[in-house]
Order: sequence, then structure tokens, then C-alpha cells
Amino acid sequence: MGLPLVGETLNAMTPSYSIDLHPFVKKRLQKYGPIFRTSLVGRPIVVSTDPEFNSYLSQQEGKLVELGFFDSFAKILKLSGEISTAGSIIHKYLRSITLNHFGAETLKEKLLPLIEKTVVKTLDSWSSQASVEVKHASSVMLLNFGAKHTIGYDAETSSDNFSDKFSRIMNSLLSFPLNVPGTAYHNGLKDRDMIITMLKDMLKKRRMSPDTHRGDFIDQISSDMDKEKFLSEDFVVYVLFGMLFAGFHPISSIMALAFSVLAEHPAALEELTAENEALLKNRENPNSSLTWDEYKSMTFTHQIVNETLRLGNLGPALFRRALKDIPVNGFTIPAGWTIMVLTSALQLSPNTFMDPLEFNPWRWKDLDSLVVSKNFMPFGRGSRQCAGAEYSRVFLATFLHVLVTKYSWKTIKAGRIARKNMLVLGASIHIKLSEKKN
Repeated sequence: MGLPLVGETLNAMTPSYSIDLHPFVKKRLQKYGPIFRTSLVGRPIVVSTDPEFNSYLSQQEGKLVELGFFDSFAKILKLSGEISTAGSIIHKYLRSITLNHFGAETLKEKLLPLIEKTVVKTLDSWSSQASVEVKHASSVMLLNFGAKHTIGYDAETSSDNFSDKFSRIMNSLLSFPLNVPGTAYHNGLKDRDMIITMLKDMLKKRRMSPDTHRGDFIDQISSDMDKEKFLSEDFVVYVLFGMLFAGFHPISSIMALAFSVLAEHPAALEELTAENEALLKNRENPNSSLTWDEYKSMTFTHQIVNETLRLGNLGPALFRRALKDIPVNGFTIPAGWTIMVLTSALQLSPNTFMDPLEFNPWRWKDLDSLVVSKNFMPFGRGSRQCAGAEYSRVFLATFLHVLVTKYSWKTIKAGRIARKNMLVLGASIHIKLSEKKN
């Protein structure tokens, strides 16, 4: 369990210059097996990489476990009380409203062409620059698009720089919850409070001026405040904050990783390009927008997305809190302890994925669906699966479609694709994007 208070946090947060599992995890798995205990940022934690136990936990939402987080994560994002109660009417409402605005039907009927338009505009802007740091530039694109369709935010007319503030908040989530000036946690709280204040002003304006309604996420949740008692102003503001946060950071890391692995695997890039260029050739109008049927038909593109998600570990861990003592393998997880379901270990396991550190999108042709369901959970699983899963996949696939059909690129500065700590992927790569000549 490490040192008092600090526990084993310092070891867990040390950077690791490999896409493989962090050494902190790897050593303990070798020593203790697929389930072990530790102490991180002041919390006793059980880490599980056992597929059967993890599958069992996913069926125990609201019975044996509920959502649980590190203190810094929970306090900065206000993930406590009513928001974290598993299986509640609140969770069902939030999932429903999210799917209503970002789910498959909305993507099909409305968002897909808007996403493509945003990607086209973004990549056109990138091509005019000497070099682009992909992760940061992708974060800006994703956050601005998500904010526009969540709260009506217009990045071109706003003086608020959302992306920088959210990036600093991200860096504070796994820090010690020490609110002292100069610390990452303190700075994260300051940026959070500034965004919260802005969101409160937006919410008040929408509620006071119905004529400004645009049919977006904030419109629906603000109008529902008159019908649902649990939708207090503070609660709604933190829901909006959480929506914006969830929509930008993880996917930008995956986009950066995609540039890196495709540059290193020309055969994969060639097949990806051929598939997407074939879509254009089969259209009556080559300049028409990507359709939902075309998106669904992009077999190899989806394999690229899956393989990049597997290596990048979009959500490297799922956190639960034990509501009761939980027996497992002759031991007991005490009530109140946090359980970290380490999905990254499952996705990099040689027992499931042959040569797990190798980028091999072709492997997805032959993988058994049952094995995949227990060992590949980039968006969570069961009733808690991320409601934005299809939205993320569509954004990734559309980004790749526009990228390989319209542009080529060369790496200007290849930063290491590595683990910033045991949970966060560091993916820094600078590229020069050039438009393809017909």
C-alpha cells in the first residue's frame, strides 16, 4: 500500500515511454495476479484486470457498486451525490438526453454532414500552417464542435479560450487534492470556476429569453428544469460542464496516435486510402457529403478505429465504489473502497490479442465477438457505456475519411507516444499537412 497518505502515487504517476502497460501496473500484475490493492492520492484502491470479475461488476451497478472517482477528479468535476448514484432515474435521464442530441439517429439525420464540414474546414486550416501539433489542434476542433451543439458556443466570435482551460483542468484530475496556489489542483479549480460562471450566465439567458432557443442540448435541459425536480441550476451547469469535458480530450489523443501508427504502417494507410477513395468514385457526385450508409460500409476504416482505440485506451480505467463488502478469490474488497477496472490491461493482454503492442487492424476480421465484448471496452460497458460512443466513432471515421482522400502529410517532429502516467496517454506529434493534387 506504499507510504502513509501518499501511498504508491509517485510510482503510478511517473511517465513511461512506451505504449505498453505502465510499469507500475505490469510489475504488480506479475507479482500479485490480475487483482491487486494499492493506495493512490489518499485512497485505498483495488485494481482489477480480471475479465470475469470485471464482467460481474458491470452487472452489479446499484447493487454492489456505484460510480467512484479519485478525490481530485470528483471534486473538480463535482462527481458526487446525485450525479454518481448508479442506476438512478437521473442517470437514465442524462443518458436519454445525450443520445437524443449525440446518438446514432441524430448523427444519421443531422450531425454527420456537420462533422464532415468541420473536419474539412479544420484540415484546410492545418494545411496552411508550417506545422501542426495534432493533439492540441484536434482538441480545439472537438471542443468547439461539441460546445456549439451543446451550448451554442461560437469559437469564432467568443473571447473565451475553452480549449486551454479544459486542457489545464485535465492535467489536474489525477493530482493530490491540495488547494494551494501554484498546484495543478488549485489551477484546475480556478479554470473550472471560470467555466462554471460562464455556463451559469448562458443558462440564465436561455431561460429568460425563449426566443434565443436553438433546439440544442442546453435548450432541452433548461426547459426540462420546469418538469424535473432534480434539475437544479447547479446540477444542470455541472452536467453541461461534464458534457463539454467528455467530448474533447480522449478523442484528440486517439487522433494523434492515428497519425503516428499510420505513418509507421504504410500498408494500412494504403488500404485505408483505397477504401475511402472508392467511396468517392462510386458516388454520382464526388463532392457530395459522406452518407450514413457510406459510413457504415467503411469496414477497414472501422478496423483502424478499433485498433487505434485498443492501443490508445480511450478510457483506460472505469472507477466504481464498493457499496458492500465484495468477496473475490478468497479475499474481501471492503465497502467504501474504490475499484479500478483497468480496461487498458485487457486491451493489451497477449491472452486475447496476439502481439498486443503491434498495430494490426486486420486482426479485427477474425476476433470472436464474445471475447471482444469482455476485453475491449473503450467506452465502458453495460448500462454505464458512454452515450457518446457512436459520436466518437463517427468523428474518428469521418476525420480519417477526409484526411486520406484530400491530404497527405509528413512528420515534422515525432514526439513519443507514451504514458504520461498509469492512466493518461501522451501523444505529441507535429505534422505538415499538404493537399493532394488531382
